[in-house]
Amino acid sequence: MLDYTHNPLLVIASLAIALMAGFTGLSLTRGASQLQAGRRKLVVSMAAVALGGGIWSMHFVAMLGMELPVMYYYDALITLISALLAILMTGIALLIVHFGQRTRGRIIVAGAVIGIGIPVMHYVGMSGIQLCQPVYTPGGVLLALVASLILSIAAIYIAYGTRDARHIILGTVGFGLAVFSVHFIAMAGTGFIEAPAPDGPGPRISNEALAFGVTLAAFVISGAFLLTGVTFTEDDAALVTAPDGAGAQPVADLLPDMQPGPSGEPPALADGVLRIPYEKEGRTHFIAAADIAAIRAEGHYTLLYAENQRLFCPWSITEAETRLRDPEFIRTHRSYLVNRRHVSSFERKKDTGVCYFDAVPGLPKVPVSRSRLVEVREHLGL
Repeated sequence: MLDYTHNPLLVIASLAIALMAGFTGLSLTRGASQLQAGRRKLVVSMAAVALGGGIWSMHFVAMLGMELPVMYYYDALITLISALLAILMTGIALLIVHFGQRTRGRIIVAGAVIGIGIPVMHYVGMSGIQLCQPVYTPGGVLLALVASLILSIAAIYIAYGTRDARHIILGTVGFGLAVFSVHFIAMAGTGFIEAPAPDGPGPRISNEALAFGVTLAAFVISGAFLLTGVTFTEDDAALVTAPDGAGAQPVADLLPDMQPGPSGEPPALADGVLRIPYEKEGRTHFIAAADIAAIRAEGHYTLLYAENQRLFCPWSITEAETRLRDPEFIRTHRSYLVNRRHVSSFERKKDTGVCYFDAVPGLPKVPVSRSRLVEVREHLGL
């Protein structure tokens, strides 16, 4: 058997890539169950590329850090197949949790699919090594598979059991550790021996070419991670508490049967009262703007608070602000519009503030950002 070592810096880099890919993929799909089928498929596809590409990139970054005493290269076709398998398996898992009713059983099945996909990608990718043959032990393969199943199911269960920021971050950690741990558990049960050159010319990838491809993939994942992170905290402001007390969830996950309707100019009642559309039970309804106490961002859509109701509106928060020509509505925060006629009290907190709505059960206190504090106080007559 050949002796081999790992470059510590590339080992750390592989873990970072796994974590960034996990965060990007799991964050992209937040609220996806509420989207129309076409857009939902697009979001799920993007998340599958992020998660699957992260599994593949983590593996090959770690492999680039492996130092063997002999020359070796990779078969291009097998390497490509390993990447596509990772994307396919994560895509199947995401389809399971985003199409159809999300139950505990479906979440576990989705985690198991990813748990199988990680070692499959690993061993297929390893089979692409040329001039050097990996040798596996049955115990090592079994241990890698069991660890992958346990860690992946736990990660997906945490991330999808409750779709709030904390659980998505915890799920990200679980996913990253699953990919990272499975790779090195599998490597601990793997040895290498020299092998003759394969018969006939075939497509091959040198370590330098592979490094270029992996660097490009890592750059794309890092960019997607940064773009997702920019809106992560803003999107989290759209989280609400489920009626059963299960924790914070996006309205999109609480109302899985709703579909956004057309967004034309809001119609008016006979007396000229402005109405705002909302979706319920597959139909578009309308509510008078005056009855709405607050409008809260929900990703690309919004949540309307009216008395004891929370209603899903197909408008974005920016669209709602543009279309509402009612002077009673004021933007208090990048994620909130409030109707000052329903504000029962206001509290100043240093350079920010909070609006309260005592007559609207279930409406959380609405923050007032520092940049809008003066304007809000003026509208409230303070």
